[in-house]
Amino acid sequence: MTGDVSGFVCRGVPAVTAVVGNAQAYAAVSMSGATRKAYQGDWSDFQGWCDGLGLQALPATPESVGAYLAAKTKLLAVSTLMRRLAAVATAHRLAGHQLDTRHPAIRDVMRGIRRVHGVAQKRAAPATTDRVKAMADHCDASLLGVRDRAILLFGFAGAFRRSELVRVEIEHLEETADGIRIHIPRSKSDQEGQGQDIGVMRTGTAYCPVQALQLWLQAAAIQEGLVFRGVDRHGNVGASLSDKAIGLIVKRRAEDAGLDSSLFSGHSLRAGLATSAAAAGLEERDIQRQTRHQSVEQLRRYVRPATVFQNNVTKGVGL
Repeated sequence: MTGDVSGFVCRGVPAVTAVVGNAQAYAAVSMSGATRKAYQGDWSDFQGWCDGLGLQALPATPESVGAYLAAKTKLLAVSTLMRRLAAVATAHRLAGHQLDTRHPAIRDVMRGIRRVHGVAQKRAAPATTDRVKAMADHCDASLLGVRDRAILLFGFAGAFRRSELVRVEIEHLEETADGIRIHIPRSKSDQEGQGQDIGVMRTGTAYCPVQALQLWLQAAAIQEGLVFRGVDRHGNVGASLSDKAIGLIVKRRAEDAGLDSSLFSGHSLRAGLATSAAAAGLEERDIQRQTRHQSVEQLRRYVRPATVFQNNVTKGVGL
């Protein structure tokens, strides 16, 4: 964003008093850090495009915004264009300007883009139970292998987002007779930090996620702080692990298992749990309790593909 982009504050809106400054600070953290970062890049791109054509970015006319969206159609997914529009509208709002995103010059352009290009998002392939087991089977007994196996099995069983997985701390874990209770202080679906709790059960099998986690903690001698950490080529355990590393680990282990690694990402573990649970006939409310989706409709994006052949009418009509 223009000006102090880290705080999502635009030029031309000086903090005339400490009270106003405090208000801006709270407004800045009303959205997640990832969203602020994405909006920052979106606004910078829009501003650069306007500068290149000699157009005013703030305030921008609806016609300019519509032209920008049309110009980016071949380069960006529809979902990204919708986020770009939201970022531009947010910049205007924070700067005290009104951008009517329902103006025909914007609304009709977006409607045409959605009609021509569709709104379906490209999704990572789900790392379903059989795939996770195959990946885990290719993790050796090295410290790196033990860590990756724990990430795969524990991350899958808990339906963790990659950002959640790398922020799990020893202090968030409570061992019980049934398994491990995990407290998640904050997540994408809990931006206000009310906290969420899930359970990962002992399975008593060779792929038990609880046992895999315990083996990693013992091998790495981790007794406090972050659970999952980097491991260098010499076997030294680092202080932390980035969320992007989760995606790289999933891809690497998928390739080791003979799968097409380009189809997988850090989201595959979470998607895989939801997909596998739906295919096993588990109740939506039980799956949602584990995945912590805010709505059943969000969850059904995974449930529907997994259940298309359950009680399918094709077989029942007598062909």
